[in-house]
Amino acid sequence: MKKTTELKTTTGATTVLSRRSFVQGLAAAIPALATVPKLFAQGSSNAIELLKLHNFGLRVTDVERSVAFYQGLFGMPVQSRLGETVCLRIGDGPRFFSISPTRAGEQPGFSHIGLSLPNFSLEAVRSQLDDHGFSRGEGLTPGQSRLEVAMTSWVETQENNSELFMADQEGLVLQLSAEDYCGNGSNCGVLESAPATGKLQLGDINHFTNFLTSAERANQFYLNLFGLQFQAYQGPSSPIVGIGDGFQFLMFIGGGASSVRPSNPARTDHVSMSVADFSVDGILGVLSEYGLTARIDAANTQPLEHWVSMRMPNRGGVEGGTPEVYFSDPDGIRIQLQDASYCGGGDYLGDRCEALV
Repeated sequence: MKKTTELKTTTGATTVLSRRSFVQGLAAAIPALATVPKLFAQGSSNAIELLKLHNFGLRVTDVERSVAFYQGLFGMPVQSRLGETVCLRIGDGPRFFSISPTRAGEQPGFSHIGLSLPNFSLEAVRSQLDDHGFSRGEGLTPGQSRLEVAMTSWVETQENNSELFMADQEGLVLQLSAEDYCGNGSNCGVLESAPATGKLQLGDINHFTNFLTSAERANQFYLNLFGLQFQAYQGPSSPIVGIGDGFQFLMFIGGGASSVRPSNPARTDHVSMSVADFSVDGILGVLSEYGLTARIDAANTQPLEHWVSMRMPNRGGVEGGTPEVYFSDPDGIRIQLQDASYCGGGDYLGDRCEALV
């Protein structure tokens, strides 16, 4: 990758609110909440330091089918199991993604984005979140809108392991963990090999693209909370938030101003992962042989389709287009595949991310 600098995101006396009242009250408070992290942006010592994009969760209709699909395509070993959840290792690990069944009222998709931190201490990090305006909550319940847990943190316990989660201003859920977190604490035991080698070799997580009401608000929020910087621009008003290694990033899409109240929670549209020996024709050939078909209607993507988006110069790409390869899994969840050098910038491989002033 070409870079000129290192880039370091009622009853009785008690009042009981209805869900609608709660969401309306929360939405009304968001413009005020948006200013809270800014109070600390000038003091970088309060920012929460990140290492990497570390994991993500998928909610699917058939766990066994999805595990077979991803193992067959990528040859991913099982890193850990927790009840019905299966964690598949990405590259050399311990980075991974989990596959869990959908819950009542839930559609298939991404459940959370996981970030690793240096010298992780759950209580210390949670205290930092307190300082940034987060409240301590109990987490999501089945069928609950993520907007109802916006700007809260919570702890989930899995087999005696405590896991820290948070939801941002528009309800996007993130998990914060140590860099050796493997899906079941830091000791997941012996890997379960995939039944076959796989047809493509994954390297690492590259980025997540998230749809929400206000990208402007989200960008400022993540820059302040985690002390991050913009890594590149995919258009004059579309910066991407670098995680710190010069390759990984978060992108937020939504044209509303920071003062616009969200009516729906943020959602992750797709994850991008790097593959060895990146070749557009080669990847499309593998996907076709694996049973996927070329997408016909961009407005109506179906499960098990593949397509290429050419990112043109007006979106930070190269003349003729920077190719971005996608496919949809058995539940229609979207996955992007790129070269390991991809940083969201220019040139054919998207590997030119020059220093931003």
